[in-house]
Amino acid sequence: MVKLRLKRYGRKQRMTYRIVGIDVQTKREGKTLRQVGCYNPRKEETQLDLLAITVLYKNGAQLTSPVRDILKRAKFIIV
Repeated sequence: MVKLRLKRYGRKQRMTYRIVGIDVQTKREGKTLRQVGCYNPRKEETQLDLLAITVLYKNGAQLTSPVRDILKRAKFIIV
């Protein structure tokens, strides 16, 4: 099963996250299937590939709660 979840990048106290489609059994820093966005919590910046997110979701990908919250803040509603 595929999940959309956050993958951590950066160093201590200066982390950023990439929103990725990744297999459930893979580690957080493991191999990703597709990168669909970025999130910078320090500057509250979000970049999303909405088409890729929609395609992955319609193919059965699950959303983790942090990713769901980011999408809600971006006012992107998945039906």
